[in-house]
Amino acid sequence: MEPQRQFIRDVPQEERPRERLIKYGAEALSHTELLAILLRTGTKKESVVHLAGNIMKECGNLRNLMDMSLEELTAIRGIGPAKAIQLRAGLELGRRVSRTGNGEVVTVQRPEDAANYVMDELRHLKKEHFVCLFLNTKNHIIAQETLSMGTLNASLVHPREVFRAAIKCSSASLICVHNHPSGDPTPSAEDIALTKRLVSAGELVGIEVLDHLVIGDGRFISLKEQGYM
Repeated sequence: MEPQRQFIRDVPQEERPRERLIKYGAEALSHTELLAILLRTGTKKESVVHLAGNIMKECGNLRNLMDMSLEELTAIRGIGPAKAIQLRAGLELGRRVSRTGNGEVVTVQRPEDAANYVMDELRHLKKEHFVCLFLNTKNHIIAQETLSMGTLNASLVHPREVFRAAIKCSSASLICVHNHPSGDPTPSAEDIALTKRLVSAGELVGIEVLDHLVIGDGRFISLKEQGYM
């Protein structure tokens, strides 16, 4: 016999996530309760808290949840496109706040500056993410965009997409960054070939590729410093 589900209407009002947040503050809530608030509603068969618990069981921890795509989220029973989008938007806002800090302008004067900017975000990801940091004429970071997820190769990262994004934010130059889930930042032959391709394309459109960083677990390698560009 299937275990009886507990719906949010059956939970005493003072124990419901929203009411607990109002009374005790967001920091008092568990990961599951915070997810339940983002989801807003459950399904016909289970409460929103039970649904949030299923998500935490599926992903294992918050870092893995940050790395889940919309397709992976919607593969979880009870999560449709609307709920998946709500989760991705909420998680992305949290990620941006943590990266922004106190709102000060970040200036890139050396590879370490760019690596430190993205290290905490990329070092634990389970898939390769190709990210571009877009800079103005004073080398201030003015935008960041993830342009691909998955195994890095020329078919996934096309110069057209990179420089379209750069032009959109009026970038004077850019820094390419991608992570190695293995934790070893040693660049592959594909990394080097892609870097040379992007540098050549940048020369044509007048937007300089300043560097390509490979992020490992607490370590990074600059392809410019290694003499590959």
